Amino acid sequence: MSAEHNVKLSAEKRSLASSSSLRQLREAGRIPGVVYSSQMGSLSLHVDAKELLKVARTGRSEFFTLSITDGESFPALIKDVQQRGGKVVHVDFQHVSKNKPIRVKVPIHYTGTPEGTQSGGILQTQETELEVEGLPDSLPAGIDVDVTGLGTGDKLTAADVKLPEGVSLITSEEALLASIVLPRAALEATDEGADAAAEGEGAAETAEADAKSEEA
Repeated sequence: MSAEHNVKLSAEKRSLASSSSLRQLREAGRIPGVVYSSQMGSLSLHVDAKELLKVARTGRSEFFTLSITDGESFPALIKDVQQRGGKVVHVDFQHVSKNKPIRVKVPIHYTGTPEGTQSGGILQTQETELEVEGLPDSLPAGIDVDVTGLGTGDKLTAADVKLPEGVSLITSEEALLASIVLPRAALEATDEGADAAAEGEGAAETAEADAKSEEA
């Protein structure tokens, strides 16, 4: 796999699923889980809680190598994490085939300083992830999106994002990712200015009409 996907997580198989055995695992700093695979079926296992958190922090879309003690190692990703009282109590993994395209959500990293912010605009981000599809080795750990060229009133949609070769967009192309908006005070000032200008034009038109009436 690519260098971005070199994170490894060790796991051990488990056979007992009673409440007492699961509790003992958690008390020992282990998190019970299941890995799902179209090739192997499902496999019950447990992993170190601290190591799991390290993997989870890289992002739910980040692939890693799941290494089973006395078993094989294969690429996987975190499918679901169950928490109770703010603590992780169970985790589901998904086995990934290198030769089969998969859909994942990858984080968006906005880079650059938008031109519109230099004139008082504010960068608003509506999305922090994009759903994409591709082979595991082609999928990026994240997508960098340069917002430098965005001016006041400009919008950035999913269709504007350039994806790596071999990766296709699943998110709607029309999905709004980011925009440059004026702060409320600036908008109000703009509206007041427009109203004042309109009133001034109206007064001028009235005065002109009155003058023509007097001449007549």
